[in-house]
Amino acid sequence: MPLAPPTTSTRRDRVLPLDGLRTVAIAFVVLYHLHVPGFGSGFVGVNVFFVLSGYLITTLLVGERARTGRIRLGRFWLRRVLRLYPTLLAVVVVGLALWWLIGDYQGSTMSALGAGLVAVSYTGNVARSFLGESQGVFSPMWSLSMEEQFYLVWPPLLMLLFALRAARRVAVAVLAALVVASVVASSVLFDAPAGGATPDIYFSPVLNVAPLLLGCALALVLGSDRGRAAFQGRFGTVATWAGLVGVVGSLAVIGSGWQQQVTTFTVMLPGVAVASALLIGGLACRPTLPARVLSLGPVAWFGRALSYPLYLWHVVFIALIEPVVPGALGAVAVIAAAVTTAWLSHRFVEQPALRLKDRFEPSSTPTREESGRAEAAPATSVAAETRPRVDA
Repeated sequence: MPLAPPTTSTRRDRVLPLDGLRTVAIAFVVLYHLHVPGFGSGFVGVNVFFVLSGYLITTLLVGERARTGRIRLGRFWLRRVLRLYPTLLAVVVVGLALWWLIGDYQGSTMSALGAGLVAVSYTGNVARSFLGESQGVFSPMWSLSMEEQFYLVWPPLLMLLFALRAARRVAVAVLAALVVASVVASSVLFDAPAGGATPDIYFSPVLNVAPLLLGCALALVLGSDRGRAAFQGRFGTVATWAGLVGVVGSLAVIGSGWQQQVTTFTVMLPGVAVASALLIGGLACRPTLPARVLSLGPVAWFGRALSYPLYLWHVVFIALIEPVVPGALGAVAVIAAAVTTAWLSHRFVEQPALRLKDRFEPSSTPTREESGRAEAAPATSVAAETRPRVDA
């Protein structure tokens, strides 16, 4: 039986394999934090999320520009707040209430108030990379800081490219050059940490920007007829399998002591980001077995609904449960408690905010004035029309 094309749901035209990929990425991260054998480098799931974010956000922005002739930055930023902030606030409130129990998780160097303020201000990566501070149970929020800072900087830059009528290939070349520059700078600035700590460059809002930029570049490539046609052809199948092997294979390639190796940050993790971009491009365009599996209802739903709240909640439960119930039983208890709480958080915290967020989504039917602006957009620019809308 032939494989179905990459499936989109009727709600929000979601590309279901990408939701399924979120499930894989969050599983890597949770199992890594639980020290499950075989997942010692499961932190690469964060790289997958970064590439996804760059791809999805750029696709949304370019799609809005193509349909309406403009990007409304205020509405974009408001949608990001409504999407991300409610769950973040819930986790911070609970974490602060339990700080007397969990505040010393992994040697936190901050007070409850300080850790909470850093979390809600999206400056966790700055605190880690430049100040050497640890937020304890709020530590995973450093990656949210990376993404929020990206959301502030990238849309205006993309609008500048629109204003300059930059060719798509020029924009992709600039992004590729920035990726190379960040890798080279990481190799120069790498300083092996003591005591198995993670190097500061990993948390840097500048040096660890390659995965986000690769996602942006992928969105621009797939927004062109030639790029999308390539991924819809046999290359898409090769890209899907090569990307999948690269992401999953990194679990075996990146071994213990990865924090001490400069190649982790200049070869391995950039390689995972490239593999993630290939995988995402293939999943979004080409019917393959991995796309079909990741589109399965429970797999796609879990990634869509629970990956974000689970990412925020699971460390709180690790800090609560592991000291009392160690070993495999404790890991099972953590997963059960974290998944249950993530579902409750999605149901009663996220969904009301998402319904409000829907009111600020770009209209799929532009006004007459917006239609005129969209028609005036040059086909050779990065404003050229992109394909099915995806939600981030």
